[in-house]
Amino acid sequence: MLSIVSFVGFTLLVALIAWYATRSTNEKSADGYFLAGRSLGAITIAGSLLLTNLSAEQIVGLNGQAFTEGVLVMAWETLAAIAMIITAVFLLPRYMRGGITTIPQFVADRFDHGTKAILTALFLSGYVIVVIPSVLYSGSLAFSTMFDLPSLLGLSDTATLWICVWSIGIIGIIYAIFGGLKAVAVSDLINSIGLLIGGLLIPVFGLLAIGDGSISDGVSILWESHPEKFNVKGDVDASIPFGTIFTGMMLVQMFYWGTNQVILQRVFGAKNLKEGQKGVILAALVKFLIPIIVVLPGIIAWHIFEGNLDNPDQAYPKLVATVLPAAFTGLFAAVLFGAILSSFNSLLNSSATLFGFDLYRQYFKKNATELETVKAGKMFGLVLGILGMCVAPLIANAPQGLFAWLQEANGCYSIPILTVIVIGFFTKRVPAIAAKIGVISGVVLYSISQFIIKPYFVDNALTEAAQNGITDAKALSVIQAEAYPHFLHVMAILFALNIIIMLVIGKLHPRETDYQPMTTDAVSVEPWKYAFIAGAAITALVLSTYLIF
Repeated sequence: MLSIVSFVGFTLLVALIAWYATRSTNEKSADGYFLAGRSLGAITIAGSLLLTNLSAEQIVGLNGQAFTEGVLVMAWETLAAIAMIITAVFLLPRYMRGGITTIPQFVADRFDHGTKAILTALFLSGYVIVVIPSVLYSGSLAFSTMFDLPSLLGLSDTATLWICVWSIGIIGIIYAIFGGLKAVAVSDLINSIGLLIGGLLIPVFGLLAIGDGSISDGVSILWESHPEKFNVKGDVDASIPFGTIFTGMMLVQMFYWGTNQVILQRVFGAKNLKEGQKGVILAALVKFLIPIIVVLPGIIAWHIFEGNLDNPDQAYPKLVATVLPAAFTGLFAAVLFGAILSSFNSLLNSSATLFGFDLYRQYFKKNATELETVKAGKMFGLVLGILGMCVAPLIANAPQGLFAWLQEANGCYSIPILTVIVIGFFTKRVPAIAAKIGVISGVVLYSISQFIIKPYFVDNALTEAAQNGITDAKALSVIQAEAYPHFLHVMAILFALNIIIMLVIGKLHPRETDYQPMTTDAVSVEPWKYAFIAGAAITALVLSTYLIF
């Protein structure tokens, strides 16, 4: 009963604070609804960035991978800090000088509206097919496992999953559609503090359980019992082979933190460039420490459950249910619920922004008022949320675990979008037709590679292994991994190929005039004078972790 009261009480408190903080924001205007009236400070931005990223799919998925593979999966978190620094120091000044609201808006200015429409469609399809369902599925799995809801409700695991997905989805839609970006960002800040505190408590209680009341003994036992879990250099059959951190890994990070609308929208809502840079750099510093929350518990779960779980993605919620004292369960559940809603809300709000600004005004009603644009965006967000809820339960069939599936599927749209942004930033004569060809070739070639060619080579390799009488699981895993390049290597290869294609087209059929970036005085673009120094220090910290392990 105490758990339920604390869960409901904290959730309502966050909603009340978010309402109070946004009551004076004019959310009938486009800037007010989509960009919080350009009023966000550094701490709010940092908190919103962290909670938008650090949701259930991150916590559940990465800990699931750490359960089976160990600390090597921390690359997804630590290397993100470097991408965030690059975004803050180099990309953000350019974005904010142009006063842009969406990434496709930059693409329209650099290339044309047709290219913008293609990128917008890519963003939205990626959100509804991959990202939104992943957030809903992972959150539902966490709650279902943590509170043993199938037994409590007397239903099957599948039925319980559907109920959780739709419950979270409906609440999230109400929050995002009616609240706007400022409501999302304020609630993010509160929940991010709670999630960081609660997230740190899980490894603490886990280590106390292992060390019989002593954290230091718990660390020693974990380190000595499972030294293989603390090796950052992934083998060829690991989810992150060591070589991939120098190829596709950094490209994925740069897409997510430097060109992804759902992330950058928080920063575009900053009061000025200085606050935006400070917010991103502060988030990067915290991001460097996040493996304690999203990796270490997975290794602790491996020890406590002796590696015996049917689904690795259950490692984190089962650990929470096992080690967290009952008095904290409801509060942590409320914070986790807030994290799930945060990512879901952020995706819906960014999707509404993309549709309203980049499609509705362009193709449906060119003279639409700001109020009409907001209403159209809200309606589109509603439809997208419902579609995401329909797709989410199907992720339970992903064979490689949630996080691995999410990252590989993201490649269909992340690398083509990053390619266009990079060409747009660093060239002046590459024409719009090159961007269109680059995007389409990126999507088509990656899809053919991962969903047609890769299965063919892998199946042939495993068939040959079976004919040769190879049955050892490790040997088969290596054979499968060596049959075709890792998807992160494929991303890097296709990124380079698409860059070359676009540059060649630009050389043969250049624009008639050099591109001149648009400028605006919407916000102050004076940079934070310590941005470069702070960024360099955080980068050095990240690189030092690979020397330690």
